[in-house]
Amino acid sequence: MSTIFVNQSKLRLQLTTGVDITDATSLLIKYKKPDGTVGSWTATSSDDDTGVIYYDFTDGELSASGVWTFWAYITFSDGRVAPGEKLTIRVKTEGT
Repeated sequence: MSTIFVNQSKLRLQLTTGVDITDATSLLIKYKKPDGTVGSWTATSSDDDTGVIYYDFTDGELSASGVWTFWAYITFSDGRVAPGEKLTIRVKTEGT
């Protein structure tokens, strides 16, 4: 899918960290909304060896049009952390 719309809920965001996350204690996908608000969602691993994580959106989570930034943030059992590279996506208003 090449276009993402405000309030779209049949959507999975998948990020590949390239880091073995077998001993991770926390898998997050952090975000920055177009208005600068930051937050995070708890992600799920689909491949521990290559560090693939994903988040399935629900209604209303992509609540604003504009440029969103997403990145992985992994915490390991020994306290180390591994932030990922950013992914920038433009979210459009339906009908535009």
